[in-house]
Amino acid sequence: MSATRDTGARTDGQADENSRADENGRTDESGRADDSGTGDTTTRDTATRDAGDLGAAGAQLSTAPRETLMPGSFGGARTPGAMGWLAWTGREITGWARWIWRQLTSMRVALLLLFLLSLGAIPGSLIPQSGTDETKVADFLARHTTIGPIYEKLGLFHVYSSVWFSAIYILLFVSLIGCIVPRTWQFVGQLRGRPPRAPRLLTRLPAYTTWRTAAAPEEVRDEALKLLRKRRFRAHVDGDAVAAEKGYLREVGNLAFHIALIVMLVAFAWGQLFKSEGNKLIVEGDGFANTLIQYDDFKSGSLFDTDDLEPFSFVLEDFEGTYEATGPNKGTPRTYQAKVDYSEGADGKEQKKTVKVNQPLDIDDSKVYLTAHGYAPVVTVRDGKGEIVYQQAVPLLPLDSNVTSTGAIKVMDGYTDAKGKQEQLGFQAFFLPAYGGDGTAVVSQFPALLNPVLNLTAYHGDLGVDAGLPQSVYQLEKKNMKEFKDSKGKQLRENLKPGETMQLPNGAGSITFEKGVKEWANFQVTRQPGAGWALAGAFGAIFGLAASLFIQRRRVWVRAVTGPDGVTVVEMAGLGRSESAKVPEELGALAGHLYDLAPDAPDTPDRSDRPGSNTPDQPQNETTTPEPPAVPAEGAETK
Repeated sequence: MSATRDTGARTDGQADENSRADENGRTDESGRADDSGTGDTTTRDTATRDAGDLGAAGAQLSTAPRETLMPGSFGGARTPGAMGWLAWTGREITGWARWIWRQLTSMRVALLLLFLLSLGAIPGSLIPQSGTDETKVADFLARHTTIGPIYEKLGLFHVYSSVWFSAIYILLFVSLIGCIVPRTWQFVGQLRGRPPRAPRLLTRLPAYTTWRTAAAPEEVRDEALKLLRKRRFRAHVDGDAVAAEKGYLREVGNLAFHIALIVMLVAFAWGQLFKSEGNKLIVEGDGFANTLIQYDDFKSGSLFDTDDLEPFSFVLEDFEGTYEATGPNKGTPRTYQAKVDYSEGADGKEQKKTVKVNQPLDIDDSKVYLTAHGYAPVVTVRDGKGEIVYQQAVPLLPLDSNVTSTGAIKVMDGYTDAKGKQEQLGFQAFFLPAYGGDGTAVVSQFPALLNPVLNLTAYHGDLGVDAGLPQSVYQLEKKNMKEFKDSKGKQLRENLKPGETMQLPNGAGSITFEKGVKEWANFQVTRQPGAGWALAGAFGAIFGLAASLFIQRRRVWVRAVTGPDGVTVVEMAGLGRSESAKVPEELGALAGHLYDLAPDAPDTPDRSDRPGSNTPDQPQNETTTPEPPAVPAEGAETK
């Protein structure tokens, strides 16, 4: 600046008033230079060189691949004959393969595949899955005879192992790999290189400012180099200018985001292939050993091996459950925990642990979760001779939030009636922890043991357990069973309180509801080998995305040259990854600090000697080089 301090950065690629006046002054009044073919050629060559110079300044601000349009033909001209056709076909196949690969590894296709993957996961959440609950799938097929078979053909009952879901998964994986590998090598090359040299025409960059100073050009460049490095720019002196660049963490975040997505995909795939999940219902006082035959139900990934099960065991010592007694949350659990004694390995030391709903027991890669709770009334069954043929706690399954429970009591061996005939007994059982009393519905009024009642209906005959067909231990197969009748010929059914006994007719025996109701807890043992990696990938993706969104990569050039009058002219220009107000603001702040370090030049009556303007000695009819348009950053949006 000559008279005033002018460190505000100009934006939008507009020249200042003096530059525009210079451009107007470059028009030849007589047009003699325009009539010369040699002059036209020189002008075009210079303009082309300047445009390339500006393009190099904005190059490699991003490692994003360039978008390619749909090609017409890669084969080109075809020579006659079979060999010509084969060569043309080879070029066509190679060209199309490369184009398809570029499309597959583009960001647009990757986002589309990610959207399809999330869209494909929706039916996996809404439709019963065979890998989770075969019973619900069979029930869905029985109730929906039209759409059920269609869903089955589309693989909607096993979404995550279906062909179409796997295809999307694999294509997304390949797309990310194909995108990240070349971009990583390109970014490494940029880190090893230096910021590009300053363009000849800094006035055409989106952010620009200039002033005049009495300091020598070398002093200005040295101060600019120190200032930019202090502001964490990578800077170096190149010719008569300082080139600097900053914001590499943007591309680091972008690459980290892609790598994190790959880690998540690999972790999810690994977890699905090697996972295992099993459930076990345990009554107080009983135990569990982590072997396959101990589970009530078990499912695993396709590459899981039983040797992967961690050796441990535990015993359920006590289950404690307390509930809200009044208010709108009546019946809501306040305390819900299971106290267990566990040991790791065959000779492991016994340890105590309290397992809660969101506080599982961790043993190596396995987690033991508390998932459900219920009651197990203790019953004793005697035959016609009064001998005990069955005595144990019978777990019953809850039907509602107040733990109204149902189940079956099956006496399969050792029972004989009063005549000595061997039969099997079955009892349909309903348990009410808090019975409302006579005249109320047969449902519990509260989940705690306030007024326990066991409702029993007795049957005798063949339970069907010897037929070799699987059946639920909680359901009574009544096909070959007969009801016991009371003295009035009605179905024998009674409500028993703890300590009471129901006598079977004709001396067939009895069943007693013993005092001291036990409780049971259901535990889910899960093993997810890739869960930790998936979590790390999720956090990495979040931080990488934040870095790529909020950090801007930008370049700054500072040129200091001696003007025609011997005064140093300082030019500063900036270029960002995309159009942003931060680049001019940052350039203005840098220019202000550098201006403080470079003293002002004495005031001059005019500023016609600034770079790019005509001097008094320059003929007005001399042909000048037209300035190319403002250069956008590579990858920046164009308007």
